Amino acid sequence: MNTMEKTPTLGVIYGNRDFFPDQLVAEARADLTRLFKELGIRAIQLNERETKLGGVETHEDARKCAALFREHRDEIDGVLVCLPNFGDEKGVLDAVRLSGLNVPILVQAYPDRPDELSPARRRDAFCGKISVCNNLAQAGIRFSLTRRHVEHPLTDDFRRDLQWFLGVCRVVNGMRGLRLGAVGARPGAFNTVRYSEKLLERHGISVTTVDLSEILGAAEKLDGRDPRVAARLQEIRSYAPAPGVPEEKLVQMARLGVVLADWMQANHLHAMAIQCWTSLQRHYGCNVCTLMSLMS
Repeated sequence: MNTMEKTPTLGVIYGNRDFFPDQLVAEARADLTRLFKELGIRAIQLNERETKLGGVETHEDARKCAALFREHRDEIDGVLVCLPNFGDEKGVLDAVRLSGLNVPILVQAYPDRPDELSPARRRDAFCGKISVCNNLAQAGIRFSLTRRHVEHPLTDDFRRDLQWFLGVCRVVNGMRGLRLGAVGARPGAFNTVRYSEKLLERHGISVTTVDLSEILGAAEKLDGRDPRVAARLQEIRSYAPAPGVPEEKLVQMARLGVVLADWMQANHLHAMAIQCWTSLQRHYGCNVCTLMSLMS
């Protein structure tokens, strides 16, 4: 499924610590439930019966949380660590590490209110966040932070941070297993588009290549009356006005577009780059700019 179409899914860890009020965890669950419903986010989290209020405090809690995350590992885009109170840094670390997930992590902590510093309402999540992040850093686990050290989930500040984090998840997960296509050689006039296939492969990104002549040859052989060519021609006309452009050139572009789309589909490619200059113009007779714009 396209990462832009998939319902964003976050694994949520509610940090909890003995001595601090448990009710804050229940309130945090209600806050995130409301926020996630508003933003269309699906949560994978312990329920209130699996651990105390669904929080993670002990090593046993962490194991339960990790098992849940492993069960949904193919669905989870990222992990949100929510600290309604100080939280237990070892519990959070164990849950993340034992889950085996390799997804982006965002650490959020609630602010204390000056009028709610009694034992019944004190959070101290400011310091708890420092401890959690220090433990993650010690373990070499990368994580992201909110712009403000402490943010209530129902504030505009956190909404913006969460939307940014969802974007990070889309990029990270979209790049994993990415299949790219390279049509033709790098244009000699552009050093700016140089890249290393080996470097990409090291990060799980594969590149499939094809000689430009194969694509142009297939386009030349394609009958301009082919229904697929007619459909692509209509797509080009609907995309942008083309006054004064000869009909045969539009058909030529449509034939090329069909061949490129077929090649992408046959190789299960997510994106493609084309040798856009100058062989295509000299040997085929049109530019590829419109087709590339349509693909974007």
